[in-house]
Amino acid sequence: MRSTTLLALLALVLLYLVSGALVFQALEQPQEQQAQRALGEVREKFLRDHPCMSDQDLGLFIKEVADALGGGANPDINSTSHSNYSAWDLGRAFFFSGTIITTIGYGNAALRTDTGRLFCIFYALVGIPLFGILLAGVGDRLGSSLRRGIGHIEAIFL
Repeated sequence: MRSTTLLALLALVLLYLVSGALVFQALEQPQEQQAQRALGEVREKFLRDHPCMSDQDLGLFIKEVADALGGGANPDINSTSHSNYSAWDLGRAFFFSGTIITTIGYGNAALRTDTGRLFCIFYALVGIPLFGILLAGVGDRLGSSLRRGIGHIEAIFL
C-alpha cells in the first residue's frame, strides 16, 4: 500500500471517528441531560421537604435516584454548578467511537437510547472493516520497513 493511500485511509478513519462521535453525542447527550435535571430536582425537593427523613421517604428517594441513574445521570454532579457536564462530550464520544471500530469495547460507557444502539450496530458494520483495512495497510508498511532494516543488518554482518 502506497504512503499516500495509507495517509488517505488514516484521514478517512479519523473523519469517520469524528462523525461517529458527533452522532453518538447528539443521540445520547439530551437523554442524559434530562435525567441529570430530573435527579437535581428530586434531590432539591427532598432536601427542602424532609429535614428529618423516614424509611418510607428514603425508599422513595432511592427509587428516584435509581431511575435517574438508569437514564444516565451522575449523582456526584451538582446540577447547578456543573450544568455543562456530560458523559457524552465530544472527547468521550470520540473515545467510545474508537472502542467500537477497534472492537476493544471497554464497557465503561453504554448507550442508553434505542436510537443510539441501532446507530451503533450500523456504525460498527462499516467502521470495523474500515479500521481493519487501515490496520492491514499499517502492518504492510511496518513489515516492509522491518524487512529493509533486517536486510541492512544482514548486509553488515555478512
